[in-house]
Amino acid sequence: MTRANLWAVVGAVGLTIAGCGAKDDAGESGQDPTLADDDDGSSDAADDDAADDDDADDDAADDGPGTSSAEDSADSGDASSDGGGNFIQDPDGNGVANECDIWAQDCMEGEKCMPWANDGGGSWNATRCAPLDPNPAQPGDPCTVEGTGVSGIDNCDISSMCWDVDPESNMGTCTAFCSGSEANPVCEDPTTECVIANEGVLILCLPGCDPLVQDCMEGNACYPSSDTFVCGPDASGEDGLFGDVCEFVNVCDPGLFCANPELVPNCAGTGCCSSFCDVSDPEASAACPGAAGGQECVPWFEEGQAPPGFENVGACGIPA
Repeated sequence: MTRANLWAVVGAVGLTIAGCGAKDDAGESGQDPTLADDDDGSSDAADDDAADDDDADDDAADDGPGTSSAEDSADSGDASSDGGGNFIQDPDGNGVANECDIWAQDCMEGEKCMPWANDGGGSWNATRCAPLDPNPAQPGDPCTVEGTGVSGIDNCDISSMCWDVDPESNMGTCTAFCSGSEANPVCEDPTTECVIANEGVLILCLPGCDPLVQDCMEGNACYPSSDTFVCGPDASGEDGLFGDVCEFVNVCDPGLFCANPELVPNCAGTGCCSSFCDVSDPEASAACPGAAGGQECVPWFEEGQAPPGFENVGACGIPA
């Protein structure tokens, strides 16, 4: 089985990260949280395309033109939302059932507040107080989980969790939570970005990356998250090609993202994989895999909103 943290970005869900295991196995053995990022700087073209889906996208991530994450579309109307926008509700529509505050870490001494799947599924949808290991591993250290990657029980220190868990060994890497607050999140490591997902259940500092370079470690790919891009486990498995149906941020192959269906020719799902592109390349639109179906290379961010270094990032999508 491959490691698979699945970010669900399609429809009215947020950016969802699934746990260890291939995407098809996420509910059984992997972590499957929904990441929700709040602010979006996606392209105007993407925004126009996603304008009709803003309500659903609000629940997803803010990423860029064409991503299926709800938040991106919601915040800026962007078609892109692989990275997470708002948060995912529980199956009964009652919102997230939280036992503790993931930011405040307000559990009793000897415990820590952790995200977990309280419904037996593969997606983090709530928080609970879990035992704190007496000799906890620190961020960056190898770690182990009890049960599955979404159990909420591991040997990492407070304000961190075992991430990118291998379902066969139950081992992963301790990853720090964001500090500060949801309104003003902070990551102590300047090479990481704060990703807020699953109705705020997940608050992780993940490595930043360049979607045009795909400069993540082996087994990971560069995915959209709010107004930036972060490295996450590649859970595409045998799928994830251009045009393949997607429901999670990280089920598209490296170099692709989960786009809203109207941006991909003949998309038969709530989202389909499409390609990043370089808007500074005059041949970029012609090189889009869906060019014959009307795709063009459109800027990922709105004019003047791209963070330094991401001015050339674009997405292959069908303009409105």
